[in-house]
Amino acid sequence: MSIWRYIVHSAVGLSRPGCHGESEMTSTAIPPATALPPGAAHIDHFAQADAADLSGVQLRMIREAAPRFREWFATTGTPDYVGTFDLVSLPYPTKFGLWRAALSPVPFLTITNRLLVLRWKDAEGRTRTMLFEPSDVQLDGNTPYFKALRESMPQQFERFTVTYHATVEEHLRRLGIRAEEVDYITFDHLHTQDVRRWIGTTTPQADISPAKPVEPYFPNATMIVQRRELAALAELHPLQRPWFQPEAYTDLRRDAIVEIEGDILLGPGIALLSTPGHTPGNHSLVLNTTTGIWASSENAIAAECMAPEHSRIPGVRRWAGRWGQEVIINANTIENTAQQYNSMVKEKSIVDRSRVDPRFPQFFPSSELTRNRLNPGTQPTFNHHAINHGSLTPQR
Repeated sequence: MSIWRYIVHSAVGLSRPGCHGESEMTSTAIPPATALPPGAAHIDHFAQADAADLSGVQLRMIREAAPRFREWFATTGTPDYVGTFDLVSLPYPTKFGLWRAALSPVPFLTITNRLLVLRWKDAEGRTRTMLFEPSDVQLDGNTPYFKALRESMPQQFERFTVTYHATVEEHLRRLGIRAEEVDYITFDHLHTQDVRRWIGTTTPQADISPAKPVEPYFPNATMIVQRRELAALAELHPLQRPWFQPEAYTDLRRDAIVEIEGDILLGPGIALLSTPGHTPGNHSLVLNTTTGIWASSENAIAAECMAPEHSRIPGVRRWAGRWGQEVIINANTIENTAQQYNSMVKEKSIVDRSRVDPRFPQFFPSSELTRNRLNPGTQPTFNHHAINHGSLTPQR
């Protein structure tokens, strides 16, 4: 695959001080074949940290690189629009979401999965639309873990513990966004995700389209995914298997998928940073908005998991202090715990503080801990609820 070198143009707001004081950043551009927007570029601030073999060394290098990234990213501009929309609230094991920290004996807490809609103009002035976490809630229910949980519980369990807010399609219709206007979809990782209806298949699918291949609901959309995330699906470890649906990826339209490696700037104030650990190819959405810099992923389920010293959830502050840990990981998969810890430090080190409560960072969990009277001892101290920025202008 060919690459070329270029100076990122100020039209996309990508200039920054270079490593030796240069006024502009020299980047390895993304070739057109990848279908990423004009102006997309690799980000190199964390390259040395990502290559470190030892987790302790990597953690130190992340801390050293984060201020430089923050300073530069704040100069890249802002997207035109960011909106947040609730999809589903559902039970999630307390021992996963709050790992070993919570004292509550209740087996489940509640998380809310949300869709983020982004709009920006690329380097050529074309409006781009991306969906972050567009979960197909119906098909995601076939994930082995959640399917087994549903089958093991009385039928009334779902009625009392799951709230379906609205589907991706319903939210987009209310926003006035046509399916064909969506250019990109991406997820922080592929746990539970089944994207066959979004980007289509090359063969019939016995469960949802037995007579013909699945037509893509988003006909012009490309799914952006880290190469290691797709590679992991080919040969899952037993610790990973309950959370993925690998069979849903065998017949996807390959021309609707772009694989990336590492950290990518997509447009003004929009980046995807590699944050592995929760899964091999986890990445975080990073945004520059009117309230400052945000990061979003499912590495943690609450902003207070990035600042456990301020948590009022019984046990969390005490556990973090006792063991000298500055984050509480979302631990449903634990084969790369130290790597996930480091990725969370990267996230909390690059974002700004909340303007609502400065004790907490602007880390927005893609599935956020949600208050529920059925789950005593797991009520969040603080919720972001949403990232809202800019305004949505109808496309002509």
